[in-house]
Amino acid sequence: MIEIIKNIFVGNLVDYENLKFNNDFSFVQACKEPCHRRALGYKGRAPQMDHPEYLIAYRPKRIILNMIDSDKKYFTHILFEQSIEFIDKSLNDNYKVLIHCNQGFSRSPSIGLLYLAIKRKIDCSNFENAKSEFVKMYPRYDPKGISDFLSDNWTHFMEKYS
Repeated sequence: MIEIIKNIFVGNLVDYENLKFNNDFSFVQACKEPCHRRALGYKGRAPQMDHPEYLIAYRPKRIILNMIDSDKKYFTHILFEQSIEFIDKSLNDNYKVLIHCNQGFSRSPSIGLLYLAIKRKIDCSNFENAKSEFVKMYPRYDPKGISDFLSDNWTHFMEKYS
């Protein structure tokens, strides 16, 4: 777990397990397995697409994303936009925020990178420049399919939050 900016941490599932009862934290859970599955209680491959929490589930002090890191087609703007809003709200409510996925290499640091770029804490001119700066803060960053999504949609996010 690494603090990428004051009160925002990026980590993995073990970090969440160690902090889940810490009242100082709220959590962005960027993992279908096991977090989203546990929250909704589905048994099959995924919940029904018409389920109201198909993409995002909210629980006290948690946003739980139905997010896998595969091809860019599995990502959508809403996953990132709701995460950004949740982080802002959590910080405003005086919580520290842990953004985590299973291993802390791709999904959670990508959300952290995007947050820092939107807040102009790192270079926001394009994804590659932001990534280069972010790796200095978070050397474990090794994005998979999510990097294609962010690169393709970088202008959308920067314009939306400018």
